[in-house]
Amino acid sequence: MKTVVSVNGIPIRITQERLKHVYAGHPEIEGCERWIEETLKTPDLVLDGDNGALLAVKKYLKTPISENKYLVVVYKEEGKDGFLITAYFTRRYAKWRKIIWQR
Repeated sequence: MKTVVSVNGIPIRITQERLKHVYAGHPEIEGCERWIEETLKTPDLVLDGDNGALLAVKKYLKTPISENKYLVVVYKEEGKDGFLITAYFTRRYAKWRKIIWQR
């Protein structure tokens, strides 16, 4: 298990179980653990998600699937603890969501 600190200073747990869940739904992201960690630590912005989740968003010029994609890492912070929910690459992030934090 790895832990990275979010922009809010909350440790976010990245467990093997959650990574397996991510890979099952998004096999193109397998092997991108470093990118998931980097996006959680230094996102371009953080969006308000559903049911208390947060979405860390970071643009990458080159990804395993193509160029100019955003990595969206969905996670939750509960008190002084947090955990990864999922992660995926996308051409466009949900600009209609409320921006919680921006670089």
